[in-house]
Amino acid sequence: MTLMGFIVLLIIAAICGGIGQSIAGYSLGGCFASIVVGFIGAYIGMWIAGKYDLPQFYTITIQGNSFPIIWSVIGSAVFTFIIALIRKIISGK
Repeated sequence: MTLMGFIVLLIIAAICGGIGQSIAGYSLGGCFASIVVGFIGAYIGMWIAGKYDLPQFYTITIQGNSFPIIWSVIGSAVFTFIIALIRKIISGK
């Protein structure tokens, strides 16, 4: 993968992570956090899709690497919701 392909993949992950955080109604941080949440969300989303035998739809292929957009957004929202719930329990509010 070239540097340009990697940068495009990071931008897509940041957008998916940001959308997932918006859906969950909780922000974990800035752009770097959105990138991390986007990649973790892709793994969680693909795990959910594989567990329930759901199809992969709307994936973007960048230089041979596919990135599941919809599952990344869904996984990001689930991950953000779980982190927000844990933080709320720990803080006691």
